[in-house]
Amino acid sequence: MKAIVKSKPERGLWMEEVPIPKPGPNDILLKVKKAALCGTDLHIYKWDEWAQQTIKTPVIIGHEYMGTVVEVGSEVDRVKVGERVTVEGHISCGFCRNCRRGRQHICDNTIGIGVQRDGGFAEYIAVPAKNVLHIDDRISDEMMAIMDPLGNATHTALSFPLLGEDVLITGIGGPIGAMAVAICKFAGARNVIGTDLSKYRRDLARKMGATRVIDPTKESIKEAMATHNMISGFDIGLECSGSPIAFNDMVNHMYNGGKISLLGLLPQSTQINWSRLIFKGLTLKGIYGREMYETWYHMEMMLTSGLDISPIITHRFKAEDFQQAFDIMESGECGKIILDWE
Repeated sequence: MKAIVKSKPERGLWMEEVPIPKPGPNDILLKVKKAALCGTDLHIYKWDEWAQQTIKTPVIIGHEYMGTVVEVGSEVDRVKVGERVTVEGHISCGFCRNCRRGRQHICDNTIGIGVQRDGGFAEYIAVPAKNVLHIDDRISDEMMAIMDPLGNATHTALSFPLLGEDVLITGIGGPIGAMAVAICKFAGARNVIGTDLSKYRRDLARKMGATRVIDPTKESIKEAMATHNMISGFDIGLECSGSPIAFNDMVNHMYNGGKISLLGLLPQSTQINWSRLIFKGLTLKGIYGREMYETWYHMEMMLTSGLDISPIITHRFKAEDFQQAFDIMESGECGKIILDWE
């Protein structure tokens, strides 16, 4: 089969012919139809510090995809050949303390598909049946392919009650931040205001329904607050930028008792005014992956009840044109990019 492989420890990816994987007794074999690029894939492509410390080559990358089941293992009984499915990208051990108390997304022994083991940028992938999800037929193949990152946005946004609240999103124009905009509005937030340095991505956030999107180099958050009759600060903060400056801006503009979801990966050198965080009584929650599998339920219910995130898909390519897709992603002038494996 054809697969996009990180075959060498250097910048780049390569389309190669590799053996079709054989599913084990508890696995299924999936014929991939649609896949989507993720920031993690770009890190691996660029072979940055994180990738060098994490990835062992060769490995097939990709963890956002959907397709049709073509084979099931001898012990599998809840998944059938011919079914249209998608896959949770984190394989949990099932036995550690977190798994056994229902917190599989922070399993002590998590294995990431497309990171620690072969992923879905291929014609076929074998995955544990326990990670397979059947999705409502009303949800399109393309939407199914991006439910993994939509899960990040859902986990980030729905970690705290949103009804009637004012929300600040830093990095609002990135795919996660932009999808979080739509979720916040769907869940009843009053104002969803955000910052982003990229004009392209600010425009994308507006298409997703943001109340106001600002360029922080030209307009202050305080000015935006005044425009929308906000006096004291934001109730909820969603940090999706990974920028220390943006995070400090967020802390400074939170209302006392506010709550912040931290999705962006801040550098170790990040410094904040801890006394302000303490005296404001702020709550910080680290966000990783999706809460398995409650986040998936919330996503499916929202998508079948009117949540529209379709503007987030901005580019579509055949799988063999993946290099062009990565060039566009590296430029930052995109939302989600779909690769067609059919």
